[in-house]
Amino acid sequence: MFAQAGIVLAVMVAVYIAAKVFRLSTELAMFAAALGGALAGGFGLPPRQIAEGAMTYLDINLIFITATLFMNILKESGGVAFTVRGILNRFHRSRTVLVILLTLLLLLPGALTGAGSVTVLITGGMVAVVLETMGVSRVRTAAIVFIIAGLSAAAPPVSLWAMMTAAGVNMPYVGFFWPLLVPCVVLSLATIFLLGWRGERIDLEKALKELPEPPGGMGWIRVLLPFLVFVGLIVVGRRWPHTTPVIGLPMMFMAAAATSFLLSPVRLDFLRISRETVQQLLPLIGTLTCVGVLVQIMTLTGVRGLLAVTAVTLPVALVFATLFAVLPVSEAVLMWGAAPVLGVPLVLLFNNIGLNPIVALAGMSVVWPLGDALPPTAIIGRLTVDVVGYRESYVRFLKACLVPGILIMVVGTLMVIFSARLSFLTGL
Repeated sequence: MFAQAGIVLAVMVAVYIAAKVFRLSTELAMFAAALGGALAGGFGLPPRQIAEGAMTYLDINLIFITATLFMNILKESGGVAFTVRGILNRFHRSRTVLVILLTLLLLLPGALTGAGSVTVLITGGMVAVVLETMGVSRVRTAAIVFIIAGLSAAAPPVSLWAMMTAAGVNMPYVGFFWPLLVPCVVLSLATIFLLGWRGERIDLEKALKELPEPPGGMGWIRVLLPFLVFVGLIVVGRRWPHTTPVIGLPMMFMAAAATSFLLSPVRLDFLRISRETVQQLLPLIGTLTCVGVLVQIMTLTGVRGLLAVTAVTLPVALVFATLFAVLPVSEAVLMWGAAPVLGVPLVLLFNNIGLNPIVALAGMSVVWPLGDALPPTAIIGRLTVDVVGYRESYVRFLKACLVPGILIMVVGTLMVIFSARLSFLTGL
């Protein structure tokens, strides 16, 4: 049985590599690997398994679409530009406060949507303008935007890696808020202070000239009220869980999006924004769909069980020693598929040896986004340098990310090793 599963795994890896050699996208490469595994396992092309796998992460896809739609409506209405300009006008004389607020602006879109690309596209460009007028070099600006965008994707309430891994081990996505929030916020602040503290006094006039002008009538109430609606729905559901209808995160984001749409001081084309949102998220949706098919076929052929058994029998010291490198590399190869493929057996291992699976998974989720700057995919990394306008060597950009990247890998690994002692974070 183990030999057969090993052969199927080898075929899947070979098909994936062959697909990448022929320059297929990562999504198609994963789908081809799944079909190759099904054929090697003697199941032919099982339509029911493919359909079930494609629907595995439908709920997560709905969260991404509705959350990103909300952020895009807020941007189109001028709310993001108004917020950046308002913060800049108020705190341009205090570099410390300004840097902290810019960090929060970078964290918010990814935290709500679970996608670092949304952070880069929604607030990355405007924050980059402010950082450059503060005397931060363009390569360091790109590194700051990328690192914090990755951490924003790992931050709560929507953390894709944690959600997908938790679903794979039948663990409720509960108790992750503080174990994810604390390291993401601390590491984001450490990153921007390490790379962006040195500079010069901000040129307010130049910065305001380069930032987009919000429409007349935009104010803080129009910006904050949609967020209050979203938070209010969450609080009501948790405060009165037995009497409040369960509407789910997608409907909560739609309520916030509708509020932002109705409060917009300018007329918005809802259908155009919706189409652009879906087009923007197509790579992510395609990845999740193909990952679901891949995991389903791995389960059908026994490959998933083989990986789980192998992981739980590995020397724990070896796992800890290689975790900081294995996670980013797996993300670079499989993107978000690394979570269910590699994260599930690792969480089973950590739970088996008495570690806290929630804190351990939170630690891994912090490290995974670093792989989004590495070849062969490097989706978020290349998107960041394009948005920021960095046109020099990509290797130089990776070197700028090295110091905060090492700090993130150390913190994430330590969170895994000492997860049992950090269990109090799950109860806060």
